[in-house]
Amino acid sequence: MIQQQPAKKKRKVLVPRVENGIERMVEIEVEDEGGPSWGPNNAHKLLNHHLVRVDGPVKVTGIAAYTYDRHLPGMLYGRILRSPHAHARVVRVDTSQAQRMPGVRAIVNLAERGNYVVRFMGDPVAAVAATTPEIAEDAIRAIKVEYEELPHVVRADEAIKPDAPKVFPEGNLEEKERRGDLAKVEAELARCDVIVEAEYRTPTHHHACLETHGHVVDYRGGDRAVIYASTQGTFTILSDAAKELGLPQSAVVSIVEHMGGGFGSKFGIGIEGKLACQLAKQARAPVKLMLTRKDEFLLAGNGPGSWQRFKAGATRDGTLVALRATQYQMGGLGDGSLAGQPYIYTARHFYRERIAVHTHEDAARAMRAPGHPQASFAIESLMDELAYKLGMDPLEFRKKNLRDPVYHRQLDRGAREIGWQRRPKEPGTGRGMGCAVGTWGGGGAPQCKVTVQIARDGTVGVAVGTQDIGTGTRTFTRAIVAEELGLNIRDVVERIGDSRLGAANASGGSTTAASLAPAVKDAAYNARMQMAQVIAPLLGAKPEELQFADGKVSSGGKSLTWRQACAALPPAGITAQGEWKANLAASGVHGVCFAEVEVDMETGHVRPIKMVHVQDVGLPLNRLAIESQLIGGMIQSLSMALLEGRVMDARLGVQLNPHFGDYKLAGTFEIPEMIPIIDDEDPRQAVIGVGEPAHIPGGSAIANAVFNACGVRVRELPITPDKILQGLAEQRRRA
Repeated sequence: MIQQQPAKKKRKVLVPRVENGIERMVEIEVEDEGGPSWGPNNAHKLLNHHLVRVDGPVKVTGIAAYTYDRHLPGMLYGRILRSPHAHARVVRVDTSQAQRMPGVRAIVNLAERGNYVVRFMGDPVAAVAATTPEIAEDAIRAIKVEYEELPHVVRADEAIKPDAPKVFPEGNLEEKERRGDLAKVEAELARCDVIVEAEYRTPTHHHACLETHGHVVDYRGGDRAVIYASTQGTFTILSDAAKELGLPQSAVVSIVEHMGGGFGSKFGIGIEGKLACQLAKQARAPVKLMLTRKDEFLLAGNGPGSWQRFKAGATRDGTLVALRATQYQMGGLGDGSLAGQPYIYTARHFYRERIAVHTHEDAARAMRAPGHPQASFAIESLMDELAYKLGMDPLEFRKKNLRDPVYHRQLDRGAREIGWQRRPKEPGTGRGMGCAVGTWGGGGAPQCKVTVQIARDGTVGVAVGTQDIGTGTRTFTRAIVAEELGLNIRDVVERIGDSRLGAANASGGSTTAASLAPAVKDAAYNARMQMAQVIAPLLGAKPEELQFADGKVSSGGKSLTWRQACAALPPAGITAQGEWKANLAASGVHGVCFAEVEVDMETGHVRPIKMVHVQDVGLPLNRLAIESQLIGGMIQSLSMALLEGRVMDARLGVQLNPHFGDYKLAGTFEIPEMIPIIDDEDPRQAVIGVGEPAHIPGGSAIANAVFNACGVRVRELPITPDKILQGLAEQRRRA
């Protein structure tokens, strides 16, 4: 008789997929395979505590080696020649003067095959490698290029017109989604008690990475190459680099020891990496090509803008009945990204269409929570407008239209912390409060392969090829192994950021922790079980009876110190492998943000007073790091709401603020009191990523607080003093 095996439990998780530099979250189904478990969230000795980052000392002392810090013997320096035009055909490129310059070792002419068209200001035309950065800069200036200028369009309002210059032969508009019954929505809108019809816009943003995009390509004409990369994925650059160098992928190694920020913009080697490889191959020497800050603004991608048209209606009791939404996602040459409306909220009837609007600007790339902050700003502004029109508390109006009780719990918690009862009931006092909600996936993916080694002298190592993009991966990797073996965090040494180590997923979609932590846990668990098999006879116990804690291995009153136990291991020690386990990760988080601001009614200046963010995370691996992520998300959303935005000259097609002098970011004087709150009422004993959801609702909360403070509804970010003053002037005219 054949015994039927019990069916394995299945679960759905969100994983990132990167196509053409744009990251999207897709849902896959995986099987629960059993194995180790985290146990209760409040029963850990290291995890779910405030852990100081293990790489802190090397970073604050300047010892940490970033890609920008790499200097190799015989290394050349690369620079890129950019197009000064938004749209043009390259007629001729003359590199003769540059070739004759002493110190110039390689030149790549992207237009040498003819019919080369540049499609945005900053589009690369050529690149050089020279013995010094200064010579490389001079060589770039010595290259003469003749252009035939072509019509361009850089504003969505113009790009949607039938007679607009074509970005692509098939046109400037690309329908991405059409969902819902428009006729039904229109009929329901006619029966609503209140209607709001409005447009909301967010500008193009820049990632503003501390370390610019770039690579050091160590190739000297042999059969192997090492690529030092500022990337979010150790394994995302191997295939493209191998192709450019003419090598098999197995002959290329990538190193990401430390990297200075990506926020979604650093997947793959990009055009800058391809050019670095081509220059190195031509020169047969190492080439360091790091983008200049201006390069970074012009050709390293961006966070897409959005333009959303709404008509929505609600009943007197606060029920959102119907919503009609036209959503334009503005990704330049790319598609951009924009979460579908009504986002998190429940509307009885909705119709939406999402359309990519192409312009002669560099292609958008994923940017922290792609498409969600833009969607949040629009829908949260709309919800606020409906609440005020109904005369309802905006907090209660939101709870009325949010099905998930977790949001109710978090909204109540945030309201208590911000002091929502102090909020002015009528706008115009000069001080006000606002709130908003957000959501994200943050699940893991089955890609990580981790190795844990225990040596006879007691040393413990954990190795995996993953990168640490500054979010504390090194720290939680050590902590998981240390806790499993009953050690201190300093007793474990990690090796990461090298493609010769075990496979790992790229850091995107807030999936690093939820992908890596389960694999680390599995490897540590397997190492402990192997060690228990060896040590148990020495203590007269069964392997499953051993306790690993406080630097000892014990059972039934007998114990060995960690070093004594390790001395009993085989000469080669123990090596254990681990991989992702579905039961150790989860997907789907909630988050709410509250903001309090002060608006100067004479100057229009907005001063943030306080922000509160409440976030569920499942099992917090490192509370200190998570609180830091929440604060970082609030700062980034504040910056988006009040300061940031690309400014384009429509006539010339050029960016007017490609530098930190005019592209404003939140600094010390803009930062208010910030309260990060981890929602410990989340019962899930599983790891979930938290980096991206922290960025989503903050800007919306600030925008709503500004209205509560001064009565001006600014529907286009950033909220600058001129917009406030214009709104106040309009109020006076109406009065």
